[in-house]
Amino acid sequence: MTVISAQRRGSLLGVVDRYWRNSGYRMRAVNNHVDAPAMYAETKDGFAVSLIVADKGQVHFDVLSPCVSYSEVADSPRQATAPLDPEVEVIPRPNIHSDFWSAQTPEVGVTARGD
Repeated sequence: MTVISAQRRGSLLGVVDRYWRNSGYRMRAVNNHVDAPAMYAETKDGFAVSLIVADKGQVHFDVLSPCVSYSEVADSPRQATAPLDPEVEVIPRPNIHSDFWSAQTPEVGVTARGD
């Protein structure tokens, strides 16, 4: 729910891209769209992971698991920051300010990667 400014989205995707590659993830696709960039990868054990920047800079991180057996899931230790009423069809928007990720200026010293 953190506001990721347009100026800092490339930095976020760069950090995640480097982590995934260094962790041995296989990059499946990268969408360099200005308003809706996305990355898709697969882990060594078959999990599909994606990071998608959607409307208003809402960042979605999704994981799809390979076939697994059913297991119980523990309750979250934190309270949700988005509306949880299933009757309300509202898309939650980022609403948490970060001095770094919400800044309206590019990160100092960052240059485009030349892959």
